[in-house]
Amino acid sequence: MGIGENIKGAAKEKLGQATDDDELRAEGNAQQAKGEAETDETKARAEAQAHEKKADALEKEQEALES
Repeated sequence: MGIGENIKGAAKEKLGQATDDDELRAEGNAQQAKGEAETDETKARAEAQAHEKKADALEKEQEALES
């Protein structure tokens, strides 16, 4: 997801620099920013799932103690 966008964006940025194409360079920068945002989103989702699993485990533990 995000890593692929980063790689493609970096390639476009470098090509834009090599060919002095400001539009391609800007497109590459934007694509890299999109990739970073996607990577951040993936990390946040994984962290949220880990917290949810921990909360579920604690809830089950509490229910067992109350029984």
